[in-house]
Amino acid sequence: MATRRKRYEIPNRRKIAEAHTEPSLVHEAVTRPPSREEASEVPFFDEGAVDRSMDETIEYAQGLRIIRKLAEGGMGTVYLAEQLGTAAFSKTVALKVIKRQWLRDKRALALFVSEARLVADLVHANICQVYSLNRYRGQLFIVMEYLHGLGLNRFLKAHTRSSYLPPPDYSAFIASRVTRGLEYAHTKKSRDGAPLAIVHRDVTPSNVILDFRGFVKLTDFGIALAITHKSIEGKGVVTGKISYMSPEQAHAEPVDYRSDIYSLGLVLYELLTGHKVFKARSVNEVRQQMKDRITPPHEVNPKVPEELSKICMKALRYDPMDRYQSAREFGNALEYFMYHDRWGPTNEKLASYLQKVFPNIERDKIL
Repeated sequence: MATRRKRYEIPNRRKIAEAHTEPSLVHEAVTRPPSREEASEVPFFDEGAVDRSMDETIEYAQGLRIIRKLAEGGMGTVYLAEQLGTAAFSKTVALKVIKRQWLRDKRALALFVSEARLVADLVHANICQVYSLNRYRGQLFIVMEYLHGLGLNRFLKAHTRSSYLPPPDYSAFIASRVTRGLEYAHTKKSRDGAPLAIVHRDVTPSNVILDFRGFVKLTDFGIALAITHKSIEGKGVVTGKISYMSPEQAHAEPVDYRSDIYSLGLVLYELLTGHKVFKARSVNEVRQQMKDRITPPHEVNPKVPEELSKICMKALRYDPMDRYQSAREFGNALEYFMYHDRWGPTNEKLASYLQKVFPNIERDKIL
């Protein structure tokens, strides 16, 4: 947050709702499908098929059956499904079905497909795994790991509605697990040993999933690049949700892994204080807010240890050279804070805490 506060406070419910209604830079789909020549250049495009509806009650693709709808977002709809095989084999998965309007946008579709291919080999305990990219009757969908949990955005809302915040140690734990996933992705190499240079570009609360067993997973790698490509002042491409952008993102400059570190710093700040650093409705507005001093978390919430506050603030340095120079370095600082003089949080402790926050959710039942 870019304003000074004398004491810690939780905003009223109206402000909370406004704070969590996150604008995105979403490129509007073109009003006509690409020409036949254009469509031939885009994998999976089926001209005329974008207007067909999907039957959710039948096995609509080979070896896959939709069970129920889980969520809907700007890019697509997510379903709980099962992958079927021989001898009554069944594996629970999630399907993310891309909204039909994106199939009309040649560039968005091509970017999405290329990114899906890029992240297919990301296999890590703190990353939601992508299994395959498929097409059925003009529908493009991803088969991915099913996570029985909820987004960090819902975790935050549950706390702010009750006017309290998660213990600082748990906030540090969640952020530290995200750094592990980011470090793996940032340093991932191709099969021939070449660096893949993967940058998430959209590290936000809605893209961090808390599994009810206590696991923290980062999802939607590369989605932001596909759905938010939009030129600003002819200088380049701005991607990501406005309130979680790094300065280099906001100024349409090339980004590297340190941009993800800044975005994660914004998420950690929100966990520690209950407030977003930036509350902007446009790129120009967030650029102006980035010029203001950020109040350290421990000055907003006295329960935040100053050591943890300093870690968060280093991630939020305006100049990438002044931040942590790797996700590993950021994570090491958080883990030293949690464990160097005490027995800190674990997956099991986080699972128990989630059960307290969401007592009506059955941890082991997904249907």
